Amino acid sequence: MAVRVTLNGAPREFSAPLTFEQLLHELALAGRRLAVERNGEIVPRSSFANARLADGDRIEVVIAVGGG
Repeated sequence: MAVRVTLNGAPREFSAPLTFEQLLHELALAGRRLAVERNGEIVPRSSFANARLADGDRIEVVIAVGGG
């Protein structure tokens, strides 16, 4: 079953419902300092391994950038 989401404003389709952990791995963002929001609500990092994307979700991934 394909899952269609909007990821950072762009439509994306995945062949199966991914966990947020799998999504970050797919995007080569695993282990990075970042925040994930689903449909306007922050997804706690402790939920990344269990929470799954659902068809129609609006996902925002924001990467922390340091500087000086």
